[in-house]
Amino acid sequence: MRQTELTPEQRAELDALAAMTDDDIDTSDIPEIEEFSNPRRGMFTGSPNRKAEPTRVRDVPGQSSNGRRTSDTSERGLEDIIFDAMTGADWIPGSSGDYDREVCVDLAQLSAFLKDTQSDAAEALMLDGASPTRRDFLARLKRQIADRGVVDVLRNGIRHRQHNISLFYGTPTPGNERARDLNALNRYSITRQLHYSRTSPGNSIDLALFINGLPVATFELKNRLTKQTAADAEEQFRRDRDPREDLFRLGRCMVHFAVDDHEVRFCTELRGKSSWFLPFNKGNNGGAGNPVNPNGLKTEYLWTETLSRSALTDILENYAQLIEKTDSKTGRKSRTQIWPRYHQFDVVRDLLAEVGEKGAGQRYLVQHSAGSGKSNSIAWLAHRLVDLQREGEPIFDSIIVVTDRVILDRQIGETIRQFMQVSATVGQAENSGDLRQFIESGKKIIISTVQKFPFMLDEIAGDFSDRNFAIIIDEAHSSQGGRTAAAMSPALNPDDDQDDDTFEDQINRIIESKKLLTNASYFAFTATPKNRTLELFGAPNPRPDGTVRHLPFHSYTMKQAIEEGFILDVLGSYTPVDSYYNLVKKVEDDPEFDARKAQRMLRRYVEGHGHAIRLKAEIMVDHFHQSVVGAGKIGGQARAMVVTDGIERAISYYHAIRDYLEERGSPHRAIVAFSGEHDYGDARVSEVSLNAFPSNDIARKIQEDPYRILVCADKFQTGYDEPLLHTMYVD
Repeated sequence: MRQTELTPEQRAELDALAAMTDDDIDTSDIPEIEEFSNPRRGMFTGSPNRKAEPTRVRDVPGQSSNGRRTSDTSERGLEDIIFDAMTGADWIPGSSGDYDREVCVDLAQLSAFLKDTQSDAAEALMLDGASPTRRDFLARLKRQIADRGVVDVLRNGIRHRQHNISLFYGTPTPGNERARDLNALNRYSITRQLHYSRTSPGNSIDLALFINGLPVATFELKNRLTKQTAADAEEQFRRDRDPREDLFRLGRCMVHFAVDDHEVRFCTELRGKSSWFLPFNKGNNGGAGNPVNPNGLKTEYLWTETLSRSALTDILENYAQLIEKTDSKTGRKSRTQIWPRYHQFDVVRDLLAEVGEKGAGQRYLVQHSAGSGKSNSIAWLAHRLVDLQREGEPIFDSIIVVTDRVILDRQIGETIRQFMQVSATVGQAENSGDLRQFIESGKKIIISTVQKFPFMLDEIAGDFSDRNFAIIIDEAHSSQGGRTAAAMSPALNPDDDQDDDTFEDQINRIIESKKLLTNASYFAFTATPKNRTLELFGAPNPRPDGTVRHLPFHSYTMKQAIEEGFILDVLGSYTPVDSYYNLVKKVEDDPEFDARKAQRMLRRYVEGHGHAIRLKAEIMVDHFHQSVVGAGKIGGQARAMVVTDGIERAISYYHAIRDYLEERGSPHRAIVAFSGEHDYGDARVSEVSLNAFPSNDIARKIQEDPYRILVCADKFQTGYDEPLLHTMYVD
């Protein structure tokens, strides 16, 4: 390899550069040289628009031909490290010249794979020459990927004429030597500077990953030494990568990475300027970003862990998915490519390893903040627990997913069905009879709400103590999590003779005795666990002073969610409206006069008075019209939520907002959400009687005009994901 000779002036400049911090460096005047000796290993420079250069492979990563440590000042520095690391870990070096831009496949890798695994089909398809037979097969392959996505094509292969062609051999079952041998023949390849475009042949992307010749991931690389970051790589995807190019169409690749030496971000569908990138970072000290890596770059985990052959195979087989949704209003179908965020992949992987080692009968607390994608995490966990084995036998007979909100019951059910490749294994228990039938028939995944579950217990018949269960509790807090766990105990272990005790008694006994059912494991997902939930589900951590602190098994903190932009920091984005009133003390020096109690009573009376609610309703409605809808928030489609402290207050607000909307001639309407039936005035009211449509339609109706304001009491306040929700008013 050529080592560039430096002038004394260049050497002095580079020595000064090495002594600076990243933030001090201005690279605008650095001469364009290829390599130099620099003790700051892992720092790279480059231009986002540099021309494609020939592929270059180092014999020893990070060293020049004379053995001295180097740092590349071109953009290829990070490219070198990733390429060297992956090809040193059983990835095959690919060549851009083998890539067919018409059909988006690496012909050399595809041909080699088919010859190694399906020689008869490979010969019949005439893969060695540009024959009509080969063109016909490649056109069929291209259409199938366009229709089904690369994930499904790799998982299930294609049918072409008389041939059933496998394009990937999955993880073998223990003892299946034939499957193990075929799995070993999969070809994982990495290509540098892939020239992908038919219309602009000079365009290239930094790195592309292939499995058996089919592209699965692309990379744009940047580094911070030149003041360029993953954000610049994102912008390059948005600005320079035409989503109409076949390589960048939805489903053609699983994922597109924007990477620098500090952060990783990813996108599953390029849409030009509207491309949406998500973080794929470990988190750092409870916040965003990545921790310092004493052995290399902060982002090294991406290519050494996540994109190892085994981990990428796991993601391909169990996480990545091209899912299809139907809009209930228009009937139009849309497709979305799913790829896990780092904490989602990490928590499921860690839980599976722990359960695989310890078996059933444990408790796990997953503290994942709002914005973590908890529904997908739960769906992936349930899906993976179904097939988890220990000593050749399934660990669990059934997985029971319990939610505390009807809307999430449906949401999680739909998500799990989409991820499960055999949807018949999922059952949604609407009543106790369903639950009993599902357990007795061995249904693999059973979904229910916590509201239904306690009422089902009395009717569940049979002895299930000889079966193992995984119980996944969504949004477990002290009331629901404990109640559910305690209520499930007699159902799943009928020998536990504690039927006369209340749920609270059972909770206390479980906490005090740390009793674990030998036939059930609990997985509690919550954003903000209370102490009782931590004690019930968390892992004990003894401290030097003799006390025990209970910790979650896995965390994705609110701080990280805020810093990554998934939830709003309410304390930094709120405007208080003060109330003024005064209590007159009638009797001087009255010993029975409790000022604090009187102030609380006064506040309750004043804030709940019809006149005060009407005034506050007017403030909210006026603000919504002028500063939200009038300001064109969310393209003029913004919605608002009014959060109250009780059902009676919610009903009062609903009437006040409804009346004021009508008085000012507003085109908008309000919806109210609360549980059960309640007396209001001289009438018995419910959601249905006030809204004039079923409760199950609330989440859909608020997306439709004329409905714009949702008034809530203990509903839709946690785990509710509505992209049109812009403003929240809290009383």
